[in-house]
Amino acid sequence: MKSFCLTTTLTCISLLFSCGRDNGNYDAIGSFEATEVIVSAEASGRILVLDIEEGEQLTAGQMVGAIDSTQLYLRKMSLLSSAKGVRARRPNIGTQTAAIREQIRILEREQERVERLLEANAANRKQLDDITSQIEVLSQQLMAQTSTLQKSSEQITAESSSVDIQIAQLDDQLAKTRISSPISGTVLNRYAEMGELATMGMPLFKIADTGTLFLRAYVTNDQLAGIRLNDSVTVRVDNGRGEMNSYPGRISWISDKSEFTPKTIQTKNERANLVYALKIAVINDGYLKIGMYGEVKL
Repeated sequence: MKSFCLTTTLTCISLLFSCGRDNGNYDAIGSFEATEVIVSAEASGRILVLDIEEGEQLTAGQMVGAIDSTQLYLRKMSLLSSAKGVRARRPNIGTQTAAIREQIRILEREQERVERLLEANAANRKQLDDITSQIEVLSQQLMAQTSTLQKSSEQITAESSSVDIQIAQLDDQLAKTRISSPISGTVLNRYAEMGELATMGMPLFKIADTGTLFLRAYVTNDQLAGIRLNDSVTVRVDNGRGEMNSYPGRISWISDKSEFTPKTIQTKNERANLVYALKIAVINDGYLKIGMYGEVKL
């Protein structure tokens, strides 16, 4: 760790001296950083697979591991069986009321026959009234039975929906046992190993989007007045051969608060005590690294 800090400090000092030899042909100096994401476990259980290495390139959505989901799967199978049993109890209203409807049809035909006989004075009025009364009784029974069966069907439908929701919740929990990368980028750190017991929220690895890096630099109050968001700037980086590689950059963020000048940062005006931080987005061609220093020409 001490060796890394010493190397970083020497690199910064070397860069500042080289800039001084360049007659101060820059407006600000800063270091590159990236959008970093710490991927944590979304489920609890033993880590069955975690197939990543530090420095490995991942794509967004790429599956890199899995957490044991046996108990969740068994609970889902139990709920699926319960859902099947609940749906099997749903009554068939048409079948269960068919007998009463058939009785009503028979009586209606008999009613028509008695009405014709009554017109021919071959039947009495009481026969017709008795049949009409029977039809009314059966119709009331049909309505009552249909209403009861419909309520029973609605209750079973509600039970079935409740089970379906529980199954959907388990599907979501099962999906969260699969470990995937949320962004495309480079694995910076790995915090867990296969076989370890993960708990929800436990960090598994850190990944950074290295396709676009951000140079965090600092400008004085005088310089701040001449820049705006989305302004185009030039970023230069030492290529290690005594030359500077140039990259087009875009100011993506400007701090709204001033701060004391960081010790490792050199500004255009060395007497400035307060500076404003800004971030410059730079498309990475593969050469730029997190922590590398760069110059900014506004």
